[in-house]
Amino acid sequence: MKYSRVIVWFRNDLRVLDQETLYKAIQQSQEVVPVYCFDPRMFEKTELGFPKTGIHRMDFLLESVKSLRESLQKLGADLVILKGKPEEKVLELAEEIGCKAIFYSKEATSEELTVDKSLEKAAFTKGIACESFWQSTLYHIDDLPFPIKQTPEVFTQFRKEVEKQCKIRSTFPAPKKINYSGEAVIPNPGELPNLQTYGLEKPKQDAKSWLEIKGGEVSALGRLQSYFWEKDLLKVYKETRNGLIGMDYSSKFSPWLALGCISPRTVYEEVKRYEQERKKNDSTYWLIFELIWRDYFRFIAKKHGDKIFHINGIRNQEDSWRRDKAQFQRWVEGLTGVPFVDANMRELKATGFMSNRGRQNVASFLVNDLGIDWTWGAAYFESQLIDYDVCSNWGNWMYVGGVGNDPRENRYFNILRQAKNYDRNGDYIRLWLPELKPIKGFDIHQPWELSTVQLRALKIQLGHTYPQPMVKIPSLEKAY
Repeated sequence: MKYSRVIVWFRNDLRVLDQETLYKAIQQSQEVVPVYCFDPRMFEKTELGFPKTGIHRMDFLLESVKSLRESLQKLGADLVILKGKPEEKVLELAEEIGCKAIFYSKEATSEELTVDKSLEKAAFTKGIACESFWQSTLYHIDDLPFPIKQTPEVFTQFRKEVEKQCKIRSTFPAPKKINYSGEAVIPNPGELPNLQTYGLEKPKQDAKSWLEIKGGEVSALGRLQSYFWEKDLLKVYKETRNGLIGMDYSSKFSPWLALGCISPRTVYEEVKRYEQERKKNDSTYWLIFELIWRDYFRFIAKKHGDKIFHINGIRNQEDSWRRDKAQFQRWVEGLTGVPFVDANMRELKATGFMSNRGRQNVASFLVNDLGIDWTWGAAYFESQLIDYDVCSNWGNWMYVGGVGNDPRENRYFNILRQAKNYDRNGDYIRLWLPELKPIKGFDIHQPWELSTVQLRALKIQLGHTYPQPMVKIPSLEKAY
């Protein structure tokens, strides 16, 4: 054995299946000590006043860490819970229990990389080795047909090159047993914090919410089994993925992928098995296509570094954004007076989730209709989304803000046209905006088109029971 005892520091890789860091640690050491560290910097308030990690995202994280601990306990180990800066606390534990190596997953963006460098530098002075493994993407970074700095700026080119020239690596098997150091070395593995630790309260399940997602690998694998095999929904994924209501219009794998409760390669292998045993069509490919989009944003983030967080983006375009906090807050609260925007924003606040179609529309409205700083929207999504992925979130917001990789200019969404395409009868609006529920049909999307007499008969008063629209909304006739 290379090491007598190794710490496996879990990060956004909260699983035991296809977990290279854990697999290699078991191979190379006599004893393994799994660790998760709650970093207080992740729970601070942003400049805009909301927590960096909001209530729904935090709740999902706690469920996922708890699930990981339970999985490790079944394998004869435990999960040591630390609280503090990982670059300090993980190293302190390593010294305390005589570990000569710390294994962990590689990350892509600056906050995490800064932590890594600090840990590696301090560990080196103590004679403790640090070994890191890339395992967040479908295609391994070492298998790309180009250096990171030459990653194509256009997604289609990236996709074609990796599909043609790269092979997806096989998953690592889950361990059957872990040799853990035990109580003699670690008498107290630590308690999981709760929401109150960070000044948050347990979110109440909104009566309108259909969301049935619990954090952790067990839930992730259960969803894979349910969506692919029990409900047999993969074969229609491409046709249904732009839905708005219910668990099953899309796969909903993104929350678990974001925290690494399931790996993209595990999903990929299951798609391939489904294609062999059930059906292969555009929908089965489209799920893989979405995983490649996820890879693309991660490699773009590696290529451009902190530019993805800067107002000028990777295009270095001049900053001309408005920063009106009152208007931004109306967007946050779902009080813009535009039903399709407001329903989506209220769903996000109530559940921590929003459909892909909703995200595109609310982002376009903030950026193109209100002209507000796109980084504000990205920061709010970071706080709220249970499937927050730093690279995908900021990459997509740059794209909407016109400072990212989109080769097309002025990516504007006509809200009413989108509403007509995806919520023609207004069912989604009635779910989240009960004050407009009496309005029949598509009119619910444009209450300003109804007369005062019509609205009064329905007990609706614009500006009172529901806001007047913040801006003039382009009619259905205008493109896109």
